[in-house]
Amino acid sequence: MSYLQSLNVEALLADHPIGDDFIERAKNLSRDEMFARQDRLFKRCVARAWQTGFYSRLWGAKGIEPGDIQGLDDITKLPVFDKSDLMASIAEHPPFGDFGGFDRTDPARDAVILHTTSGTTGTPQVLLFGPKSREAQNLLLARAYRMQGVGASDIVHSVYGHGLINGGHYIREAFLHWTNAIFLSAGTGIETPSARQVEIMRDFGVTVLVGFADYLKRLAEVATERGFMQDISIRMISGQMGREDKESISDLWGGAECFDWYGVGDTGLVAAEFADRDGLYLMEDAHYVELLTLDAGTPSEFGEAGEIVCTCLFKDDVYPIIRFNTHDVSRELGGASSLGLGLRRMAGFLGRGDNMVKVKGINVFPQAIGPMLDEVPEFLGEFVCRMSAAGEFSVTVEVTSATEALQQRIAALLKAKLGVSVFPQLVGKGETASLTDVERRQKPIRLIDERFK
Repeated sequence: MSYLQSLNVEALLADHPIGDDFIERAKNLSRDEMFARQDRLFKRCVARAWQTGFYSRLWGAKGIEPGDIQGLDDITKLPVFDKSDLMASIAEHPPFGDFGGFDRTDPARDAVILHTTSGTTGTPQVLLFGPKSREAQNLLLARAYRMQGVGASDIVHSVYGHGLINGGHYIREAFLHWTNAIFLSAGTGIETPSARQVEIMRDFGVTVLVGFADYLKRLAEVATERGFMQDISIRMISGQMGREDKESISDLWGGAECFDWYGVGDTGLVAAEFADRDGLYLMEDAHYVELLTLDAGTPSEFGEAGEIVCTCLFKDDVYPIIRFNTHDVSRELGGASSLGLGLRRMAGFLGRGDNMVKVKGINVFPQAIGPMLDEVPEFLGEFVCRMSAAGEFSVTVEVTSATEALQQRIAALLKAKLGVSVFPQLVGKGETASLTDVERRQKPIRLIDERFK
């Protein structure tokens, strides 16, 4: 059937409510009731997964047979998998892989939506969705935007990319299908040049920006350079950003409220800040999230950093996701929700387990260095780390004026933050652009690893 004919919107909203219905459930559902709902959805996902070659092979290799997994209590019996397993599936079963579990030649099959990842960690990966899983992802993202304050009176400017990449399409569908805000799909700086983007913001009276932190900073610079900032009134910004990103971006955009959210192409939105901005609320009605240690793959102690392993409880149509290791690192937060919501909360993105480098025995996450540098007034927001073939780690930092005193100050700051000495190379504005590719990529390069070239 076609996309719209395949959808059962009432059933979707019963499992994953939005707006006031979501708030009521999140406030009133007990932990036992939440687990029972997760367990019910999990069983559907497991049954669907057994119908795919990917999971039959992955689980069969561990001696697991249908019937061994009775419910969510058994989830740790299942192996985790990651992008490398998906890419191997695509290589062995091109071009779609065998994790989708659909026959493209079957005229009676439901619609299948195909996008790809951006390829920031390697070759772009195929992403597959059925109508139900696609709309569930759209709904969850829109849920977060609405909880952050987006309303029908807003004009939203998006700088997420398009083409085969999932991001821009996913953001657009979330706004158009599940909010009444007016949406402007500007795309990246390659799709719509930065100078034109700020003109669009001014001309259309944009009130909300959505996108990645690094490019939003760049747009603020362009708006200021062109004298447009005084004519642009941004009240809210939402994207994947840390605390320091939020503070610096808010300052650049005249005090706009900034919100963080987390998700990857395979899972869609997993967690998001709400109005209290006190950690990211896990969408537990739609995801079962584990935090596992980087070394042993065992559950992290409460409050300790671990890799985010996600099971999507709504993906029982195309491409089930059960124990997918994102290799993104976060930690669970304690304390009660000031909004009265009975949902677990986690910190935002703290780095990548597979992008971590060991510097003299210390774990260093390149992505986390930017927020550290935000404490330096002369820092211009752009940096790139380099691990040489000899194992020497350095950081190239854009600053207003490169002096020996500033270099020593940054070196001292990084040593205090990281626990290890790091050599900072100071350069002027724009001099890292050819290395980070900030104008072209949604997620700029932050580590150049020369050890394996």
